[in-house]
Formats: sequence, structure tokens, C-alpha cells
Amino acid sequence: MVYDMDDKDLAILDVLKENGDYTTRQIAKKTLLPPTTIHNRIRKLKSEGIIRKFTVDVDPSKVGKGFLSYILVSVNLGVLKRQKKTQYDIAEKLRKFYFVERVDIVSGGTDIVAVVRVKDVSEFDDILLGKLQLVEGVEKTQSLIAIHSRDVKKRK
Repeated sequence: MVYDMDDKDLAILDVLKENGDYTTRQIAKKTLLPPTTIHNRIRKLKSEGIIRKFTVDVDPSKVGKGFLSYILVSVNLGVLKRQKKTQYDIAEKLRKFYFVERVDIVSGGTDIVAVVRVKDVSEFDDILLGKLQLVEGVEKTQSLIAIHSRDVKKRK
């Protein structure tokens, strides 16, 4: 069932996306809604599963993870069938690596895309050849190295 959000919900979510640590009063000031409305709406959005969690946005370069790459993974379906496993199992294995930020199963010429962040090319070489390519069921990988990355801000 899809939750029917109105303009108030959308305004609250917009503020929270940019400033997840704002207090109810700060959100009320930005949205021009009463604090009690903000409190009740956030509680409802959480209970409906629209707000899944509050998190922290860390600057990767400041914590030694400035090297970003997208790893395109092709799986060997024959190996997976023999093991009675699926692409979901491979994706779960990849998600468990400390250097993997995100894993998506996709359609097209690639089966899985993993977003990887590490310190530098040397660490990338170690994890690609020493970990990712050794996961049973991974047939081949292709690496896309990000030469420039920044968050895309919504323009008004």
C-alpha cells in the first residue's frame, strides 16, 4: 500500500534530507508548520516506513576513502545453479565487505553493480584481485573509476 503524502509531508522530508539532525522546532521554522504537526508527521512517516532511518553523511576524503569506483559484476549462472544459489546470494556476500557502500542487482549486460570506496589505487588493487574477483560465482568484473564525484543538489 502506498502512503498518500501531502505538501506538508514533502516539506518535512525536504528539510530532513538536507538536515537530518534538525530539531522539531527548527523544522517547524523552515516549513512554517506548528511543532506539534512536525512531531506527529515525523512519527507517522516513521511508522509507515517512509522514513527508514536517520544517518550521517561522512565526507569520504576526510576519512581516507577518497577513491570511488563502480564495479560491474557478471555472475556465472552455471556455478550458481550447482550451488543452489542466486544473484541475491552473491549480492549479499558483496554487501558484507567493509569497502562496499552499495550493491544493486541490475539488468542488461551486467548482473550486479557494487559501489566501492577505498583509500587509493593500491588498496583498490588488493580488494579487487584479492577479494571481489574471488567470490565464488563471480565470473568477471569491470571497474569504472570515478574521476570526479560530488553530491548532486536539487535545484529550485
